[in-house]
Amino acid sequence: MDLKTASALRRLRLVSAPEAISFLLLLVCSVLKRTTEFNAVPVMGAIHGILFVLYVLFWLDAWNRTKWDLKRAALYFVLSVLPTGGFFAEKKLKREAEAAVIASRARKEGAVSA
Repeated sequence: MDLKTASALRRLRLVSAPEAISFLLLLVCSVLKRTTEFNAVPVMGAIHGILFVLYVLFWLDAWNRTKWDLKRAALYFVLSVLPTGGFFAEKKLKREAEAAVIASRARKEGAVSA
């Protein structure tokens, strides 16, 4: 895995958890808006919107660089629109990056011929 691909996966991983947290907070704010006088939906909506756009941009970059198949790319996108999906995406991306580093080191040492 080259440096640009690793960076793309890292960016996607770093934005996935905050995006999930902002989604959950937006849901809480929506409930509070309807049950109390508290209305933080405009602020949380903007924050979540920015994080979601970043997630989609980083997802597109990672998909382009890693050459994921359509199934894997769709999985990461679907995880972005589920309330807690960002946490699962972060975990999967971390495992994927670690596996790529291990494979890269094995190829350098000549242990694997792939």
